Amino acid sequence: MKKIWFAAAFGLALLGVAAPASAADLAAKPYVKAPPPPVVAIYDWTGFYIGGNGGWGQARACWDLLTPTGFDDVLGCRDASGGVVGGQLGYRWQTGSWVWGVEGQGDWADLSSTRVSTLFPAFSTRAKVDGIGLITGQVGYAWNAALLYFKGGAAVTSNNFSILDTVTGANLASFSSTRWGGTVGVGFEYGFGPNWSVGVEYDHLFMGHNNFSVVNPIVAGAVNRISEDVDMVTVRFNYRFNWGGPPVAARY
Repeated sequence: MKKIWFAAAFGLALLGVAAPASAADLAAKPYVKAPPPPVVAIYDWTGFYIGGNGGWGQARACWDLLTPTGFDDVLGCRDASGGVVGGQLGYRWQTGSWVWGVEGQGDWADLSSTRVSTLFPAFSTRAKVDGIGLITGQVGYAWNAALLYFKGGAAVTSNNFSILDTVTGANLASFSSTRWGGTVGVGFEYGFGPNWSVGVEYDHLFMGHNNFSVVNPIVAGAVNRISEDVDMVTVRFNYRFNWGGPPVAARY
C-alpha cells in the first residue's frame, strides 16, 4: 500500500515539474502595432509668387461734348470687348485659414469699338483700351489647397480716343490718356502642386470720367468728356517661391 501511495505522489510531482516547462516552451504571442492614421497634407499659401493670365475684357465708354455755352451733347455709349493677356506678381501670408496678400498686375488689351454719332452722323467716335494695370490688396479663406479671395485697390488704363469721318474713316482728331480709378474683384485658386496653382478671377474697374480739351471738328471749342468702366475675366497660373514662408507641411 505504501508503494502505491509513493508511486502516485511521485507521478504528481513529475506532472508539476513538466507543466511549467511545457508552458515555458510555448512561443509568446507577437505584438502587432496599430497602423498610423493617414497623413493629411496642409497647403501653405505663404510666399512670393509670379504668374501669367489671359482672358476676356469689356470696356464701356460714354462720350459727351460739353459746348462753350454749357450744353451737354450726349454722343452715346458703346461697349468694346476683346482679349487681355499679361502677368502678375505678389506676396501672400497665411494665418490659420485666412490668407492676406498684395499684388501688382499688368495686361495688354485690345478693347476697341467705333460708333456713328447720333446727332452728327457725318462723324464717328472710336474708343480703345490697350493696356490695364492693377495694384490691389487681397483677403481670402483657404480650405487646404483651395483658396477663395476678394481684392480691391487702384486701377490704371491706357486709352486712345478718335473722331473719324464716317464716310472715309479718316482720323480727324485723336488723343491718348492714362486714367486712374479703382477696382474690386473676386477669385478662386487651387494649388495642384507644392508650388503651382491655377485659378479664375473677375475684376471690375471704375475709371470715372475725364475731360479733354482738344480741337474738335464737331463743335468748335467743345470739351470731350468720356466716362469708362471695364470688366475682366481671366484664367491665372502662379508659381509660388518658398521665400518668406514654409513649404507644404504634413500633419498626422
